[in-house]
Amino acid sequence: MSKNATLRTVDGVPTLRFERRLRHPVEKVWRAVSDPEEMGAWFPAAVEAELRPGAPMRFVFPEEAPVEENWDGEVLEVDPPKVFMFRWHEDVLRFELVPQNGGCLLVFTQTIGGGDIGLLGAGRTAAGWDTCLEVLAGGLEGREVPTAEDWLTPIQHYVDAFGLGDGVVREDGVRFVRDLVWKPVEDVWKVLLERDWVPEGVGGPPVAEFGGVRCEVVSDVRLGVRIEVTVAGEVPPEDLATWHVRMDLLFAAVQGSEREWPDKRVGELVRHYS
Repeated sequence: MSKNATLRTVDGVPTLRFERRLRHPVEKVWRAVSDPEEMGAWFPAAVEAELRPGAPMRFVFPEEAPVEENWDGEVLEVDPPKVFMFRWHEDVLRFELVPQNGGCLLVFTQTIGGGDIGLLGAGRTAAGWDTCLEVLAGGLEGREVPTAEDWLTPIQHYVDAFGLGDGVVREDGVRFVRDLVWKPVEDVWKVLLERDWVPEGVGGPPVAEFGGVRCEVVSDVRLGVRIEVTVAGEVPPEDLATWHVRMDLLFAAVQGSEREWPDKRVGELVRHYS
């Protein structure tokens, strides 16, 4: 069974799906995914809730988390030891446990709220849950999971797999939009200037227009920070590939990682856009 998340549209809503086979009885896994105290060992925020449908929930993030504020939620379904479902900020999380050969199959889904803008964050969301589920499995087995040193590569993997980095043809040109997590707009703008991705003197945070290109950095307290680049006119595949790679490198640079220009990747994207 692949551990890669899938992204599908279910009832008109984009939904991430994860599956994990766990060598532990359903009752043990149920406590780990539903008891607020046990969830603290692997869930990305401290959970405050009563296990009854309709009960309010509160999610408190650690100080080092990029999220600017704590989130609220609501318990939607509690059917022990089978299903636990709740609203998590803009989204809905659902944990289903199916007994299998003395262990169980965990099926975890997340509906993604926020429309097209919310969908932009599916890459970081999928990579983040992969890490959380690995910590969950490790905790059930009594082993410690080392902190991942490279989290940009998994995010890029999902951005590519889900098609989140592709340019979209519109009436005013080709538009690229990329999620940048919750980095301050001023920090993103500094990176743009330092690497000459935006010329000096053609604008200031959050908008610049130059040579048929419009660049805007948008901050959304609910969904994070994103960059929107529109290239006017008809754009050939070579230029589409170049802009696509520039957005990849910008994301890495904003997160503090410098990466070399990938000629092979550009060639692949030229064929993709052709």
